[in-house]
Amino acid sequence: MLSLKEFNTFGLSAYAKHLDVAESTESLLVLWQEAKNQKQPVLLLGGGSNVLFTEDFEGTVILNRIMGIQCQETDESWHLHVGAGENWHDLVCYSLQNQIYGLENLALIPGCAGAAPIQNIGAYGTEFRDVCEYVDVLNLKSGEKMRLSADECQFGYRDSIFKHKYKENYFVISVGLLLEKNWQPILNYGDLTKLSKGSVTPRQIFDLVCTMRTSKLPNPAVAGNAGSFFKNPIVSAEIAAKIKENYPDSPQYPHTNGTFKLAAGWLIEQCNLKGYRIGGAAVHLRQALVLINQENATGKDIIALAAYVCQEVIRKFGVLLEPEVRFIGSKGEIDAVECIS
Repeated sequence: MLSLKEFNTFGLSAYAKHLDVAESTESLLVLWQEAKNQKQPVLLLGGGSNVLFTEDFEGTVILNRIMGIQCQETDESWHLHVGAGENWHDLVCYSLQNQIYGLENLALIPGCAGAAPIQNIGAYGTEFRDVCEYVDVLNLKSGEKMRLSADECQFGYRDSIFKHKYKENYFVISVGLLLEKNWQPILNYGDLTKLSKGSVTPRQIFDLVCTMRTSKLPNPAVAGNAGSFFKNPIVSAEIAAKIKENYPDSPQYPHTNGTFKLAAGWLIEQCNLKGYRIGGAAVHLRQALVLINQENATGKDIIALAAYVCQEVIRKFGVLLEPEVRFIGSKGEIDAVECIS
């Protein structure tokens, strides 16, 4: 068995029977088909920043290291073609260094570029879908490559077609980004609202986003974590109004079709759970949305803690929290909501 500890940001001591690295689409296909021919479960892994290993993996883990950034320019925009194995934050830094703007709100989001469309990553008023031109996908069974437009990806809040129709036997191999030269700052969230829209620069936004994230989110190298553990819940106007009535300062954001997005971290904090611990897992003291590996936690410790957090939020607010993190069992991904219910 081979250790996966350095390949998951929770730093859990999980193991796999086999561990391989794919540096090209061709090698990825060969490794996947070899494992399938041997009737082994296969897990394709990028940065390991959004996974929770609940136990050892009884098959082959393939690390995605398909790299490369290509840039084409028109009078109106930049078009970036990015290998799925590229580190997302490094891509944001690359764009700034080359005076390509539009990704600065998405700074310091952990993981690889290939995970960005699956999760429709987002932060501080910007989502992946806002900059997506296309996503290239490999059919692992047939070897066929497909290019999906942004509309075809069916992006939603932390959701996409890659969690549904293209979840099984498909893999994102590259993404295409479209960044307009007529740059407009997005200053809707947090301390960004204090900046002046008329004079702010992309670098200032980038620096402030990095400051906000590092002040709230623990470094995985110090305290293993996967960033935000839960999605911000979407609730009806009636539920939002009831919470607002009892808690006038509760953060709420208008969503689609008359619904509202609540701040999961705030809900957890109101339950006085900051610092709460089960086994080696704990709710982070500064950001309640983050569960950490405080002291040699196991996957079961983190599951137990997540379940307790959910129970307390339901008891106090009647709101169900759903994990944003993917739960990986012995043979592949398992239902995270079911695990903590």
